[in-house]
Amino acid sequence: MKILAPAKLNLCLYLGPRRDDGLHELCSLFEPLTLADPIQIDERAPGEPDEVVCPGVDGENLATKALAALRERGWDAPPLRVQIEKRIPVAAGLGGGSADAAAVLRLARSEVDDLTATAAGVGADVPSQLEPALALVGGAGERVERLPEPAPHAVVLLPGGGGLSTAEVFAEADRLGLGRGAGELVELASRLRVAAGAGASPLAFAELLVNDLEPAARSLRPDIGEALEALREADAPLALLTGSGPTAFGLFDDLAVARAAARRLDRDDAIVCEAGRAP
Repeated sequence: MKILAPAKLNLCLYLGPRRDDGLHELCSLFEPLTLADPIQIDERAPGEPDEVVCPGVDGENLATKALAALRERGWDAPPLRVQIEKRIPVAAGLGGGSADAAAVLRLARSEVDDLTATAAGVGADVPSQLEPALALVGGAGERVERLPEPAPHAVVLLPGGGGLSTAEVFAEADRLGLGRGAGELVELASRLRVAAGAGASPLAFAELLVNDLEPAARSLRPDIGEALEALREADAPLALLTGSGPTAFGLFDDLAVARAAARRLDRDDAIVCEAGRAP
């Protein structure tokens, strides 16, 4: 069979205190994109080991970890060969690895109990990708509250070649003293829940869309600032960093306007896609 693993966009990211486990409390809105990795699933001969093939990703990836976690939970499906075609840029803040892992976990949705706990053990962003949809996300990513599908809108992504380490960005945020108190995160979550819960386009509550990690990411990759400025010059109503970066994105009312903006940008790395729904 062939399945799809959609990318996710952080419409906002509020950074909270660092926890005892080393992770940070967050408040974020995630939404899926129609940009996705196609994944081919084939059965292997009995007795052969599972195999995950992902050209362009060195070493063990989260899909491998997800498949191993299912086996540890007693999943007894035949041995599998999982071949991932990477269309989501790697290490770009678009959750490609988490999306692939979540897609693998969905294979056992009706056969393994409490996939959410298994997903959390694979990676912080994986639980939110088990059911790609607009979601209010808290904790370090393990608390996921589904919200109504938003009105149609589109994005232009400028990945800038990817390659920015999430751990390095969070470490830089700590060095810069970025972050908010736990009480402020609770208040912001409430405001986001009301604003996004009405099914509006994110452009209707643009004043709530902020990424607290942007200064840290720009400190490590100054070219992020150039990408954001290019999107604004291309008339993006809102230009932000997604996740820990380095991908900058512009929000637009519809796909036609986004495509016109991408033509004005004239950049080889520009990706245009619909947002707010999975492919």
